[in-house]
Amino acid sequence: MGAEINYGAAKDVQLTFGLPAAYVHDRAGWHWGAGDLEASVKYRFYHDEAGLQIAAFPGITLPTASNGLGNDHVTALLPIWAQKDFGRWSVFGGGGYAINPGAGNRDYATGGVALARTFGDRLLLGVEVDRQGADTVDGRASTSLGIGAIYDLPGPLRLLASGGPTYDDGGGHGFHSFVALGLDF
Repeated sequence: MGAEINYGAAKDVQLTFGLPAAYVHDRAGWHWGAGDLEASVKYRFYHDEAGLQIAAFPGITLPTASNGLGNDHVTALLPIWAQKDFGRWSVFGGGGYAINPGAGNRDYATGGVALARTFGDRLLLGVEVDRQGADTVDGRASTSLGIGAIYDLPGPLRLLASGGPTYDDGGGHGFHSFVALGLDF
């Protein structure tokens, strides 16, 4: 849970602020609270008539979480993203370097690619694969596969959802999911 605000501040510039709620489930049960504040700026520095777009999207995360549910340090992500549209199809992705200070943490590379297609005027379906390096000294890199959808509801609302398996290099696995209600204004 939480909120993400995207604002087109100028031509080819988007400001993004994430105000997440955080949770964890361990042997003691569920713990909820505020997550770390995320802020980033996307600058699209290339786009052509054929539909190719390239953007830098650096961001920082500030240690604002409650109940020990976040990082105790400022972190940063320095990525480059690209997108190419082919009619109803889009392929997009990119990667970057994450700066992850703190005891036991390590910096890491991350990236991914997705393929999406629109169906009618309201539905977008896609598949994705993401790879993240180990973010702790004793951690393992992981790969996530996912399927996602965006459905335009009546008015300014959109429903976003994605999910799929995650595999770490040590043989462990899990599941990730995301559901959100978008509001355009």
